[in-house]
Amino acid sequence: MKTRVISAVLLLPVLLLLLMAAPTIAAAIVWGLLMSIAAYELLYCTELVKEPRLVIHAAVMAFAVVIWSHYNAIHALGQIGLMLFTGVLFAEMMLSHIKITFDKICMCMVAGFVVPFLLGSIIRILTMSRVGRYIVLIPFVVAFASDAGAYFTGHFFGQHKLAPVISQNKTIEGAIGGIISAIVCMIIYGIVLKFAFDFQVNFLYAVIYGLLGSLVGIFGDLCFSVIKRQTGIKDYGTLIPGHGGVLDRFDSMMMVGPLMESLLILIPLVV
Repeated sequence: MKTRVISAVLLLPVLLLLLMAAPTIAAAIVWGLLMSIAAYELLYCTELVKEPRLVIHAAVMAFAVVIWSHYNAIHALGQIGLMLFTGVLFAEMMLSHIKITFDKICMCMVAGFVVPFLLGSIIRILTMSRVGRYIVLIPFVVAFASDAGAYFTGHFFGQHKLAPVISQNKTIEGAIGGIISAIVCMIIYGIVLKFAFDFQVNFLYAVIYGLLGSLVGIFGDLCFSVIKRQTGIKDYGTLIPGHGGVLDRFDSMMMVGPLMESLLILIPLVV
């Protein structure tokens, strides 16, 4: 617990500096490198895919997807990139005389394209017109507040298991605490945007962001937990002391990020 808190305290200023002050392309490069590590964790650390070349292909694609997101996810470029990535994977299957199976190709597609595209929503939010710097923290506020609220509520009041086969530590009480925490923190974030930066804030939307974000965050967390259970690992990696790997820290963000991106377009929180 102590190591977990220390890591969070040390990394939070770095995250804020990267997202709030650094050039957006610098943020995209760092985020892309993290997505490459995430692809490696999902494929090689779990031993789901032990073919080094396939893992490298997926890691390179993961980085490219984030950089593509920085440049507004231009359709034609993304389509060409996905076509090349798919072609390379199937070429590897053919060259191996079908020793590389189709399920491994599918896993590489998930690790190299699906996961980084979903998590690339952070960069797409960051580059949203002139408000990106102010709203890019929304997915982090929702995900981290939900995680913290669920952890402490579950620790002190948890009695009923939420998904005992997948995660022994998650409780229904913790989930409720996480939802409340996410809603409260989104309202506070809205107050900061309103009075510190003079934005018009729709607080009803802030509640919706917190509620829906917390729910999908719990689901995203469980998605990656079930993979760990199936592969028999405790953590995806050791990059972040007390937290594990990139996927251990940003698992819930896989769902929270793209949902917040969509909500910011459909029902903007700020004007």
